[in-house]
Amino acid sequence: MRTVSTPSSPLSRRGALRGGALAAAGGAGLLVPPSAAAASPGAPGSAALLRSGLPTITHGVQSGDVTAGGATVWTRADRTARMFVQVSPTGTFGADCRTHRGPVLTAASDFTGRLELTGLPSAAEVPYRVVLGEPDAHRPDGHGAEGFLRTAPATGDARRIRFLWSGDQTGQGWGRNPDIGGFPIYRAMAARDADFFLHSGDTVYADGVITGDVTLPDGRVYRNVVTEEKSHVAQTLDDFRGAFRYNLEDEAYRAFFARIPQVNQWDDHEVHNNWFPHQLIDDERYTEKRVDVLWARGEQAWREYVPISSNRTSSVYGQFSFGPLLDVFVLDMRSYRDQNPWGWAGGGIRPDGGILGAEQAHWLVEAMAASTARWKVVQADMPIGLVVPDAQTDPAGVEAVAQGDPGVPRGREQQIAWILRELKARGVRDHVWLTADVHYTAAHRYDPARAVFTEFDPFWEFVSGPLHAGSFGPGDLDPTFGPEVVFQAVPPHANTSPLEGSQFFGEVEIDPDSQELTVVLRDIAGAALWSRTLTPTS
Repeated sequence: MRTVSTPSSPLSRRGALRGGALAAAGGAGLLVPPSAAAASPGAPGSAALLRSGLPTITHGVQSGDVTAGGATVWTRADRTARMFVQVSPTGTFGADCRTHRGPVLTAASDFTGRLELTGLPSAAEVPYRVVLGEPDAHRPDGHGAEGFLRTAPATGDARRIRFLWSGDQTGQGWGRNPDIGGFPIYRAMAARDADFFLHSGDTVYADGVITGDVTLPDGRVYRNVVTEEKSHVAQTLDDFRGAFRYNLEDEAYRAFFARIPQVNQWDDHEVHNNWFPHQLIDDERYTEKRVDVLWARGEQAWREYVPISSNRTSSVYGQFSFGPLLDVFVLDMRSYRDQNPWGWAGGGIRPDGGILGAEQAHWLVEAMAASTARWKVVQADMPIGLVVPDAQTDPAGVEAVAQGDPGVPRGREQQIAWILRELKARGVRDHVWLTADVHYTAAHRYDPARAVFTEFDPFWEFVSGPLHAGSFGPGDLDPTFGPEVVFQAVPPHANTSPLEGSQFFGEVEIDPDSQELTVVLRDIAGAALWSRTLTPTS
């Protein structure tokens, strides 16, 4: 891969976003390289472009895992093709354009691929364009799609940071609905002009079927766009891939991810509801009962379709730094866990189990202790204090961390207790936990003065979601770590559809002068429901 350094871009990010929105209206931000027009599912002129015989981008572009000097860029082609990424400081893709030759996209990865850009300037606005070519091409000659990203600030560069988080996409049978513009929350999130987006998992509902129209309790009809892959649960590798393609066929979804870099984690629905390693699932819809087989296929599809860097090849968890004000610690609370009934019934955890596994738990403590950032954000795919039962493993099933009793830490709570104790002992303060999973939005403050286990410093946990799924809640809080509900917004009834609202995302902004961190919980239209500004303690 050839790398280049480019000067800081004079292009206004807000102007670029505005331009991207206009382009999206005509085809999801797709550009026209000199040789031909661009193509996208449903875009004007797509048929003519396909007749041209040139490789075509099918599902837009995405970026993710940004650093102070690089980013990972993703796309998908309609056939075997070479991927190129062009970077233009001015966004004109003229004489200042630098071209990076990328990999060949083949059927082995469902024609998806990614290219890791390095040598980019820090805290810079980076317009880019992905262009395809024939497999042996040394310069791009196919169709292209435009994207935009901002790199992270450098170590000593205290800049204002704004980012979003949420999770839970296309669940409970609520799919793309043309009456509400597909996935409408992505338009509201795009308007927030964020630096990046933390995706808190349940990226797809591989086990969730999208059927026909659904009549709501108030008599309205929710219309679903149905595809073959989403008409049944995912078991084959192509089934899992089809779940990702279903989301990317929404215009607002593609436009948002073409403009906002992602930091991705996963949870259960990328594979199967509430799964744990080595499980044999009891679900009559499946002919393949071994969750480890489904896990391998689901993880492969996830890694093919989200823009994660090669630094996360062997694990999902990792650390991302955004200058002196912020470090983000991405957790994987799925792959290393004990069986769901273990903690509840037995009271203990395996030495290498718990909710994170021993290696990841020790990594988290050491990484947070070594961090010099003002704020440490833990990107957790499940809440700590909310009781999330697992009906599949009755009578002793617990899906998340909280055991549902008021006593001392048991089961997976023991591992969280160890982490919190270690953070206090090492003087790690100003850590904030962000999560999704429970399909409503809330703010929880954990305080040892209210807790059974008291060996920790107070901290906040903020919950947001779903992005586009059924809404539920509220859940019960376990008092072991002393959580208090400071705010929550819940739907009027269980499994509220996106047509009825109750879809949520969260926003975090860090001020470079005061170093205060402000959290805003927002609804499907982007309206602020609640906010709180936190002052650093050290």
